[in-house]
Amino acid sequence: MKRKRGEKEEAAEKKMEIVWQTPANPPEKHDYIFRDGRRHVRPYYFEFISHVKNRWAGKTIVDLFAEEFKGRPYDYYVGAVKCGRIQVDGEMVPVSYIVKSSQKISHFVHRHEPPVMAWDVPILDKEDDVVTVWKPATVPVHPCGQYRKNTVVGVLQAEHGLAPLFPVHRLDRLVSGLLILARNATRADLFRQEIEAGKVQKQYVAKVVGVFPEDEQIVDVNVNYNAREGRSTVEVGNSCDGSPIKGKTACTKFTRIGTNGNHSIVLCKPITGRTHQIRVHLQYTGHPIANDILYLSENVTNRSSEGVNADRAAHSPHNCLVPENNSSEKYEDSTKEDFDIDPMCTNCPNLVPKGYDGHEEGLWLHCVQYSGSGWVYQCPYPDWAVLT
Repeated sequence: MKRKRGEKEEAAEKKMEIVWQTPANPPEKHDYIFRDGRRHVRPYYFEFISHVKNRWAGKTIVDLFAEEFKGRPYDYYVGAVKCGRIQVDGEMVPVSYIVKSSQKISHFVHRHEPPVMAWDVPILDKEDDVVTVWKPATVPVHPCGQYRKNTVVGVLQAEHGLAPLFPVHRLDRLVSGLLILARNATRADLFRQEIEAGKVQKQYVAKVVGVFPEDEQIVDVNVNYNAREGRSTVEVGNSCDGSPIKGKTACTKFTRIGTNGNHSIVLCKPITGRTHQIRVHLQYTGHPIANDILYLSENVTNRSSEGVNADRAAHSPHNCLVPENNSSEKYEDSTKEDFDIDPMCTNCPNLVPKGYDGHEEGLWLHCVQYSGSGWVYQCPYPDWAVLT
């Protein structure tokens, strides 16, 4: 039996002046808070929408959330259902309600996004149908997981009014450098066709451990990405036992730019585009990226045992790229006001969501160039690429 929201519950939310956001609400400049060199997002009320999968059907609404979304305690979900923060097909239901396949489930949350480094997203080139930017490390390209406003696409919309934007290529969250974004779907599709046809050349620079060989090194070994552990391995075939090679074919060309005896700056040209390809291929050469904890050691904590984003294992204790016009300096004085505390929120009164320590930095891996048929886009080298 379904019931409507109670008058007391509705009155309480009106008193709190709750405004629920959906993906249709664009990020705005005042959404960001800058503290201690980090860009935070002011917590906001957000409606997560999903539809009941076949394997969820037959469970109670509370058991479904407790089993499938383990980030909050069981008691939270009981309270959320009772007060209408969790609804089915737009209506409140009792905690004993059994869900049915394809029903719409709404979860209204006080959303806290993880922080990123407080750097601007400098625009490198701005054309009618293309914009290229210097992506800062730690900032994801587009909304994913817990990130929505703290993304390159979100910041460009909030601070430059650029929308819609269509990222042309992937750049891992901890990687910095050139990012190409089409300004319409037609241009994005043309880029996609070139990339899929193998007509686009990519160049990165990396700071690696030790003295990298002077001659060009070509690593042509398969890469096998383990999504559960959040890391890749190289797979080399054994001609003796005829065992099949796992993973996908992958090839990267490496050329040493310079070395100081302790570290080397290496130009990386990935021919294919596998997950963590450059990182794991450099590890294969014996010269991993110098601050890439995920591939510096075999004894890493994986995502399956810790329940955290595996890329967080690549936390760097060193300084890395700092683009010009640091955002924290521009807005620090205007963003010190407090944010609203939500009594049901499992993250409040903290600004940072649980599980994030706020001290993450970027990899020494930076995209410097993409080129194709009649076009080339470039990004300056980062400060760490200059050896002393």
